[in-house]
Amino acid sequence: MGESNGGAGTIDGITTRLGTEGADLLTLAGVGDANLLELQRLFSVRATLRGEALVIAGSAAAVERAAPVAQRMIDAGRRRETLEPDDIVRFSLENRTDPANGPRLVLPGVRRVVQGKTGAQSAYLQAMLDNDITVGIGPAGTGKTYLGVAAAVDALARKRVKRIVLARPAVEAGESLGFLPGDMQAKVDPYLRPLYDALEDMMPAERVLKAIETRVIEIAPLAYMRGRTLADAFVILDEAQNATRAQMKMFLTRLGVNSRAVITGDKTQVDLPKRDDSGLFQIERILPGIEGIAFHYLSDADIVRHRIVRDIVRAYAADSDSEA
Repeated sequence: MGESNGGAGTIDGITTRLGTEGADLLTLAGVGDANLLELQRLFSVRATLRGEALVIAGSAAAVERAAPVAQRMIDAGRRRETLEPDDIVRFSLENRTDPANGPRLVLPGVRRVVQGKTGAQSAYLQAMLDNDITVGIGPAGTGKTYLGVAAAVDALARKRVKRIVLARPAVEAGESLGFLPGDMQAKVDPYLRPLYDALEDMMPAERVLKAIETRVIEIAPLAYMRGRTLADAFVILDEAQNATRAQMKMFLTRLGVNSRAVITGDKTQVDLPKRDDSGLFQIERILPGIEGIAFHYLSDADIVRHRIVRDIVRAYAADSDSEA
């Protein structure tokens, strides 16, 4: 897409020029050139904007690694997308398909377009559109729940389903529900707050409230699903690593006609007394191969929170490996 004179020698090695025609240069460079500085830090190159080109100079190996990331930065600038140093880090961590080629969900009411920020996130979003049941597994901050709720809101807006049901196991992670103040709803609401947060980011607050009041959107503990049949619904089971085997089977057998389910979980954050009791581990073993069910895995390269979250996840993973 950009022109290159990669064979030109410099004191550092080579120089490559990538055309920036049509890109918003402020977006590309970042505030105070933060994006360019991050590109330089990651690959030990020099990166400067000259005319309608992003010029990268350094050793041949460093420039070769930096160029694809720089091209993705330029493409994002052309699309007028938000671009921050953390995005440059993500680009550097993955070698997968450009997420811009993945599905884009246009959510009414908030003028928001939701799409994957990484190739794996885009593939996850596509899996939810293509399958009856999608299981998203990965560490915290990879967008499992957020993208699942976006797919549900999109399906509701397009009248592909009549309601959304969001469920979570109310597992006591070191705290006791019984000692919390209030009635049962007040006790379980803290467990469900992340689902409310995701909804409120994708729909006007008054519309969320009305949908909950009319039960077009239902947010409830997993235990409340027993004995029900969920037809014409987009159903999400969040934090599925904390659903027991019996609860997981109960959830999966609730699905009725014209329903879709998304199951999200992080296998490193099991709060059950016995890790092997997790229904997520069981379905990962017994359900692959069934038509209409997709398993999709995200990694620390897909973390879209503060960059320090990625480093924390890796530190815990390394500590766990050392104890094994």
